[in-house]
Amino acid sequence: MQEDFYNIENEDKDLKKVGLELMFLTPEKCSNDDGISAVELSKQLKIELNIVKKKLKILYDHQIVRAIGINPKFWKFDEYNFQRMDENDPVYQLLCSFDDVDFDRYFKY
Repeated sequence: MQEDFYNIENEDKDLKKVGLELMFLTPEKCSNDDGISAVELSKQLKIELNIVKKKLKILYDHQIVRAIGINPKFWKFDEYNFQRMDENDPVYQLLCSFDDVDFDRYFKY
């Protein structure tokens, strides 16, 4: 499924932010053991809630995040499915492109 926002020249920065935030999410950053809500994610990333929800839907459709619960819905990264993705998948390539990523945001050294 190739879509315009996945190409490298015009990569979807919000999708990448949401994906990486979930990828490097630690239990200490969550208010719930089941994961993080879209509202919490929106506040952390300073991205509008409706945009965060759209990006979560894209990640969910690619089976690299799981939704737990209904209201609120909590989100968790699915490492198992991510490792089994096709390396040519544009979402996989986007999330593996670390050139412009500030890892200090995710880790305390």
